Amino acid sequence: MRVLGIETSCDETAAAVVTEGGDVLSDVVRSQVALHAPYGGVVPEVAARDHARAVVPVVREALARAGVTAADLDGIAVTSRPGLAGALLVGLQAAKGLAWAAGKPLVGVDHLVGHLLAVFLRRDGAPAPDERPAFPYVALLASGGHTAIYRVDGPALGAIRELGATRDDAAGEAFDKVAKLLGLGYPGGPVVDRLAATGDAAAAAEAVPAVMARKESLEFSFSGIKSAVARHVAKRGRPEGQALNDLCAAFQGAVVDALVQKTVRAARAEGIERVVLGGGVAANRGLRAKMAAACARRGLGLFVPPFASCTDNGAMIAYAGALRLAAGERDTLDLAPETRTALPRVTRKGGGVR
Repeated sequence: MRVLGIETSCDETAAAVVTEGGDVLSDVVRSQVALHAPYGGVVPEVAARDHARAVVPVVREALARAGVTAADLDGIAVTSRPGLAGALLVGLQAAKGLAWAAGKPLVGVDHLVGHLLAVFLRRDGAPAPDERPAFPYVALLASGGHTAIYRVDGPALGAIRELGATRDDAAGEAFDKVAKLLGLGYPGGPVVDRLAATGDAAAAAEAVPAVMARKESLEFSFSGIKSAVARHVAKRGRPEGQALNDLCAAFQGAVVDALVQKTVRAARAEGIERVVLGGGVAANRGLRAKMAAACARRGLGLFVPPFASCTDNGAMIAYAGALRLAAGERDTLDLAPETRTALPRVTRKGGGVR
């Protein structure tokens, strides 16, 4: 089975052709980073307009690289939720038009499910099937818009259960906001990660508090650490040189420690020995290193997708869609965009006693 996946949920226009076994035949991603950088974040209307310009050329390129035509496809998958409404609508309309014209089945995919299953993608033949996790596994999904820990018993929506999530900012959002406070530009995550590699977290530890460190909780809150950095900058000004690197290291260390500790805690509480990373923040080198060390100490197997499968891409949408098609599921041309995930949420936004 060969499935075309179309992804336009936020600021990447992406399309890919993938088999139901996870083999990536093509994967094309057009980033909008340069468009949004002057604003310090994603502007929804700008994103939607650029998707409208780019979606057809990106889909054509994905088909060409895979060496197939629309007639050769077994189905078309498209991100239908969650995301920016206007951005989602562009991808949906493109997918519906192509499905109708080519007479192919259409399936909508939840963007978060795509990330949770991205670990099964095989790029250039790797990883081998026995190097991919078995169900169930505990997954940390951390990105610019979402941060949560899930128990994944299978690919279906009903087999995925949230164990804990952020009460406010997502981890990637916190990276971007702190980077903006420090004058590092957008997107902030890669820059903070690079500077943190040569910083001394202990030298700036007083400026950065721990992230919601209650031992029994699997929830996150990143608004406090962001505010602490803002107060530090307001009091002392923007740091430069080694002081900047130290502050980045302290900030990243606090965020990563919370992500790692709570993910490992969740795996042990669920009695599961497999941990998966997903989402754009999973490309962070500090997170990968600390998660690997923590899992090794506790005898947990860690599965981390390559960088190309962590950030938003069409391949993860195509694969999740292929599994839906293989299960006999279909959607109609009435499929509409939804800004929220279909996965049930247990974490309530905002502060206060739980």
